Amino acid sequence: MSENFDLMRDYASNVFNFRVMKERLPNDIYRSLKTSIKDRSSIDPSIADVVANTMKEWALEKGATHFTHWFQPMTGVTAEKHESFINFQGDRKLVLEFSGKELIKGEPDASSFPTGGVRATFEARGYTAWDPTSPAFVKGSVLYIPTAFCSYGGEALDKKTPLLRSMQAIDKQGSRILKLFGDDGSGIIANVGAEQEYFLIDESVYEQRPDLIYSGRTLFGSAPPKGQDLDDHYFGVIKPRVVAFMQDLDETLWSLGIASKTRHNEVAPAQHELASVYESANTGTDHNQLIMETLKSKAPEHGLVCLTNEKPFAGVNGSGKHCNWSISTTKGENLLDPGKTPSENARFLLFLTAVIKAIDEHQDVMRLSVATAANDHRLGVAEAPPAIISIFLGDELTEVIDSIKSGMDLASKESVKMDIGVDALPQFPKDTTDRNRTSPFAFTGNKFEFRMVGSSLSIAGPLFILNTIVADVLAEFADRLEKADDFRAELSALIKENLEAHDRIIFNGNNYADEWVVEAERRGLLNLKTTTDALPYFITDENIALFDRHGVLTPAETHSRYELLLETYCKVLHIEVQSMLEIAHRGIVPAVIGYQSDIAKALAKKTRLSEKVGVAFGAKLETGLLAKISALADELDEDIAALEAAVAGVDEDADTLTVAKYYSTAIIGAMEKLRATADTLESLVDEEYWPLPSYGEILYSVK
Repeated sequence: MSENFDLMRDYASNVFNFRVMKERLPNDIYRSLKTSIKDRSSIDPSIADVVANTMKEWALEKGATHFTHWFQPMTGVTAEKHESFINFQGDRKLVLEFSGKELIKGEPDASSFPTGGVRATFEARGYTAWDPTSPAFVKGSVLYIPTAFCSYGGEALDKKTPLLRSMQAIDKQGSRILKLFGDDGSGIIANVGAEQEYFLIDESVYEQRPDLIYSGRTLFGSAPPKGQDLDDHYFGVIKPRVVAFMQDLDETLWSLGIASKTRHNEVAPAQHELASVYESANTGTDHNQLIMETLKSKAPEHGLVCLTNEKPFAGVNGSGKHCNWSISTTKGENLLDPGKTPSENARFLLFLTAVIKAIDEHQDVMRLSVATAANDHRLGVAEAPPAIISIFLGDELTEVIDSIKSGMDLASKESVKMDIGVDALPQFPKDTTDRNRTSPFAFTGNKFEFRMVGSSLSIAGPLFILNTIVADVLAEFADRLEKADDFRAELSALIKENLEAHDRIIFNGNNYADEWVVEAERRGLLNLKTTTDALPYFITDENIALFDRHGVLTPAETHSRYELLLETYCKVLHIEVQSMLEIAHRGIVPAVIGYQSDIAKALAKKTRLSEKVGVAFGAKLETGLLAKISALADELDEDIAALEAAVAGVDEDADTLTVAKYYSTAIIGAMEKLRATADTLESLVDEEYWPLPSYGEILYSVK
C-alpha cells in the first residue's frame, strides 16, 4: 500500500455518494434526491441547481477544474468532453459555475459516433442525460457525471440506455410476482459482479509487435517451449512488479468506490484476474468500464501494457469476463437464494424456473450478446465455454427439479414431497456441487455465472439482454398467476409445466465433449459457432418484438445495433488483415530472404574452401535447412498472394451480412494459412533475423 493511502479513510473518497450528499446538501433536498435515486424516479428540477453547485464545490476541493458528461457510446469504450467551470460575470469577472441545467443535460456532437444507420452522418446533434443512479466521481482534474446518450430524435446511441430500460422492465414484471407472494412494497434490482481477466506484458516487447498495437492480439507467433502446460502460473506467487501494479490499481479503484476484491494469477503465463464485489447492474457496468480504463492507464506507469483482447495469444487461455448475475428485492433479499421457509422456497423456484425458461427460449440472443470477432477465437477453447448455450444447476438442485417434474418424493432428502408453496425445500448447503468450468451459464448457489462474456466487452450488452428475456418470462408468469383462483395450485402447475418443457437446456456434464455436440443437436439446441452465425437472430420478428414489447429497444434501435455489430466485425478483421500483410511484407519476407541469403553465402563459402583445400566438408545441415526455408518461402509468397486476392474479393456493394460472412470464411481461412506458414518459418529462422519478439519473450517478459 502506498505511504499516504488509508483504506478506511480513502475508500470512495472521490465519489459523490450518499454520505457526501448527506453532509453537504440541505436535508430536504438530500431526502428528495435520495428518494428519487432509490425509487428510480425523476429528479425534481427545482433542486437541480443546489445539487449541481454542491457537487461543483466538492469537486473543486478535490482539485477538479472541469466536468464531463461521461457516456458509453456503441464503440464499447467510454467517451467524454471536458468543460471547465470557468464563466464570467459583469465586467469580465471570473467565476466558477456549474448549473442544474449543465448537470442534467449535455449536448456533445454525435456525428462521429457509430449509429448503425439509425441516423445520418450530417445529423450531428446528440444529448447526454444525467443518470443519478450511478454516482458522480472525480478522476484527475475532472468531475465525471455518468450519463445516457441519445440522438436528437430520442434514439439510444449508447450502451447504458438499453441497460437502464431493461432494469426497469425486470423491476416492473418482477414486482408483479412479488405482489402475488404478499410483498407489495418491493421492487427488483438486477445485480452483477464481474470477474475481469487480462494479460500484462512488458512495454518494450509490446512496442515491437505491430499486430498487438493495431489489433490487440498477435497475428503471428509460434508456440513457446513452455506455455501453460504445467499450470504453475495459476494462483502462483505474484511477481513483485505485478503486485506493485495491482496495488496501485486497487488504490485507484478503491478511491472511486469500486470494491476491487480479488486479484490473482490466471492459468496462462502473464495472465491475471481482478474481481469486484457485487452491486447493481447499472453501477457495476460503469465500474467495469472504469476498471478496464484504469488497467490500461496504470500499466504504463509500471513499464507494462495491459491486453484485454479475448485471445491475444494462440495456444493458451483467452481472457473472459465472467458476469455473476442475480436479482434481488429493493429490501436486499436475493431472489435466487433457495431460502428456508415454504414461501421463500416457492418464490425461489418460480424465479429459477423463469430464468431456465428464458435461457432456453432465447438461446439466440444470449449467444449474440457475446458475439465478436475476438471472442470467436476464445469460445470453446482452453476453459472458455463453447458456443452452445446450456445451464448448469448441479446435481442436488437438478434432483429437486426432477422430483418436481416427476411428482415423486425426494427420497434422498428424507422423502420430502415437493408440493410447491407448502413444504420447504430440502436444506442443502449452497456449494455441495462441484463447479463446472465448461458451462456457459452456471448456477453457483445464489446467482448465475454467465461465462461466455469476452474480456474486452462492455457488460451492458449481455446484461440488458439477460434482464429483458427474464422480464419477458416473468410477465407471462404474472399474467397467468394473477388470473388464478387457487394461487398455490396454479403456481405448482406452472413451475412443473415449465420445468418439463425446458429441461433440455439443463446440462451438468462436460460441455467440451464431442458427445455433447451430438446430444445438444438432438435436444434442438442452437450451435452458433461464429459471430456471423449468431447476429442475424437479432433481427428476427420475434426478437424485434421482444425488445419493443418491454421498451428496451425500438425496432429501429434493434436494427441499428445489428448493423453496427456486423460493421464492427468487418472493420476488426479488415484492420487485422491489413496489419498482417504489412508485417509480412515489411518484416517477415525481408527476414526470410536475408536468412536464406546468408545460409546460401555460407554454403558457397564452404564449397569454395572445400575445393581450395581439397577436403570434402559436409554441408548436409546447410543444404537441408536452405531447402526447407526455400520451400516455405515459396509457400509464404503464395499465402500472401492468396490473402491479398481474398481481400480484393470483398464486394463493397454487398449487404453487411454478406461481407461479414465473406470475412468469416474466405479471409479468415487465408489469414490462418499465412500464419501457419510464417509460424513454421519462425521456428527455423535465426532469432536475430526475425522481426517480431517471440511468444516466449512476450509471455515471460515481466520479470
